[in-house]
Amino acid sequence: MAQRSPPRFVPTLTEVVSPQVETRATAASGLSQEQVIQRVMQRIDIALERKLREAIAQTVLEQTRSIAPVLREEIEAVVRETVAQAFLDELGPTP
Repeated sequence: MAQRSPPRFVPTLTEVVSPQVETRATAASGLSQEQVIQRVMQRIDIALERKLREAIAQTVLEQTRSIAPVLREEIEAVVRETVAQAFLDELGPTP
């Protein structure tokens, strides 16, 4: 039986991957692979939390700056309306 080559869109193995071995750094430090993974995950968690906190703070600051003028206009309109109504109530016709 002749060996046919697979169609070109079928993935082919180009590299032989050997089982993962403990690195020299891991072996020298006396840490297991699981311990190294745990320490790396802790570092990633701390870094991501810090960066996320910074990104959220920046976004909140930008949103606050953009909404401040609109809020001022709304507050000004409410104050004007309230003051005008108070004057009308006070100076209105007396019974």
